Amino acid sequence: MVYKIFEKNKYFGDLCNNFEKIKNFDIKDFFINNNNRFNEFSINFMDILIFDYSKNIIDKNTIFYLLKFIKEMKIQSEINKMFSGQKINKTENSAVLHTVLRKPENFNSSLNNLNINLEVKQSLKKMKNFSYNVINGTLKGCTGKKITDVINVGIGGSELGPKLVNNFLKDYRNNLKIHYLSNVDNNNLIDILKKINLETSLFLIVSKTFTTSETITNANSIKECFIKKFGEEKNIFRHFYAISNSINNPIKFGISKENIFKIFNWVGGRYSIWSSVGLSTMLSIGYKNFKKFLYGAHIMDMHFLHEKYSKNIPILLAVISFWYNIFFDVETEVILSYSTRLKNFVDYLQQLSMESNGKNVDRDGKEILYNTSQIIWGGVGTNCQHSFFQLLHQGTRFVSCDFISFVNNFHNSFANHNINLLSNFFAQTKALAFGKKFSKKNNNIFYKKFFGNIPSNSIMFRKIDPVSIGILLSMYEHKIFVQGVLLNIFSFDQWGVELGKSVFKKIYKCLKRNKRINYTYDSSTYGLIKYYKKWKK
Repeated sequence: MVYKIFEKNKYFGDLCNNFEKIKNFDIKDFFINNNNRFNEFSINFMDILIFDYSKNIIDKNTIFYLLKFIKEMKIQSEINKMFSGQKINKTENSAVLHTVLRKPENFNSSLNNLNINLEVKQSLKKMKNFSYNVINGTLKGCTGKKITDVINVGIGGSELGPKLVNNFLKDYRNNLKIHYLSNVDNNNLIDILKKINLETSLFLIVSKTFTTSETITNANSIKECFIKKFGEEKNIFRHFYAISNSINNPIKFGISKENIFKIFNWVGGRYSIWSSVGLSTMLSIGYKNFKKFLYGAHIMDMHFLHEKYSKNIPILLAVISFWYNIFFDVETEVILSYSTRLKNFVDYLQQLSMESNGKNVDRDGKEILYNTSQIIWGGVGTNCQHSFFQLLHQGTRFVSCDFISFVNNFHNSFANHNINLLSNFFAQTKALAFGKKFSKKNNNIFYKKFFGNIPSNSIMFRKIDPVSIGILLSMYEHKIFVQGVLLNIFSFDQWGVELGKSVFKKIYKCLKRNKRINYTYDSSTYGLIKYYKKWKK
C-alpha cells in the first residue's frame, strides 16, 4: 500500500505504530482486558439509537490517533465549508447544501447573498399543497376520477432514496399506491402498466436535467400510451408532473410550467430525497410524517456539526472505515439490516458511497495509488444468514460489517417474531467477533472451527418511524463525506458515470437507425451488435 499522501500528517506514524501493536489482537482479548469496553466504545444518541463500536479491532489509542489524524486533515474546516454553502464540489463549481433542505423554518441560510431558505420554504409549501390535494381527492384526473396510483419515473438518486424511505415507512402509508419505474427494460414498464389505470394515475417524471435517457424513454412511452387512450394532449396537464432543475425541457415534453417542482442546482442527485424528489414519499406518508423525516436528518446534522469527535457518530463511522481500508486493506463493507423495511438500504447506500468515493484522482488531479471507496454489499437479516453468512464466519476474506436493527416495530402483534429477530441480531455480532473455542481433543474437527475476529458496528434504533430513517440516512451521508476528506477526493461529483452515457449515444444511433455499423468498435462490441441485428430480424 502506498502511504505518501498520509505520511504528511504528523499522526500517521502513530497510527502505523498502533496498527503494528494491535493488528494480531483478537477482539475477545479487548473485552477480556476491559470489562467496561461497551460503555467506553458506545454512544447513546438522544435515547433514539445506540451506536456500539466495541466489537472492532481498535483500542483507545487507535481512536485517539484517528481523531488527531482527522483534525490535522482540517476536517472541521471542511464540514464548515459544506454547511456554510461554499463551493466544495470543485469540479462542478457548486455548493453542496442538502442539509438546508431539512432545516426547520427558523434556520436561515444564504448562498451568494440570496436567502435560499425562502426558496426551500416555497418548494416545501408547493409539495405540501399538492400532496394534500391528491391525498384528499381534490385533484382529479382528466375523467373526473380520484387519483389512486402515483408512478415515480426516475433512476439513480431520482428513485433509490424515495423508494427506500417509502418502503421503510410502509406502515405510515395512506391509500395511494406508489410505483417506481427506473429501468429502461420494457418489462419494467409493462409490469407497471398492468397494475394501474391511466385515468387514475399521476406520473412524476424525475430528472434534474430532464434529459436522462432511461427516464425520458420511459416517460415518452407512457405519454404515447396516455394520448392513445385519451386523445388530446391537453389531458396531460392533470396527470404529468416534472421534478427538475430545468424549465424548458419539461415544457417541451408537454408538461405545464405550474406542474414543475424544482430541484435546486446545489443538491446532488443521491442527496435529493430531502427535496421535491421526495414528492412520491410525501404523497405516500403525508406532509406531517415527511416533516418528521426531515427533522430526524436535521438533528443528526446538528450532532455531526457540533458534537465533539469522540462522541460524533458519523465521524467515528468514517475513521473506523478508514482504519480498515488503509491499514487492514479491507476492500468491502457489509451492511446487514435486521428489518425487512430496510430491504432497499444496500441499493441506496451503494450509490451514496461508491458514486461519491469511487474515484481514482485526488483533489490535486493526481492519480491515486491507495484504495478509495470500499465495495458496499449486504442484505436483510435473517435471510442473509442462510446465504452468504457462511463466508463471513468461515471464509478467507476479511470484511467489516454494520449491523442495523430496530427494537420496536409499528405493529405489536406476533411479539415472538421480534424477539427471534433481535436475538439473531445480537447472536451474529457476537459469533462473528468471538468465534467458537474447541478443546485440543476436538481440534481435528477442522471444519467446525470458527476463528471469529470479524469486526462490526451495531446501530440499534428504539423504533421504526420517520425520525429514525431521517437520522440513519443523514448519518451515512456525513460518514461518506468525512471518508472523502480523509481520502483527499471530491465526493460530490460522478464523472465516471458520464463515459458510459457518451458511448451509449453512438451505439443507440446505430441500432435505432438500423444502418450499417459506421463507428470503429473493438471486435467484441462489433460482434455483439452484429448478432443483435441478426436476431432482431
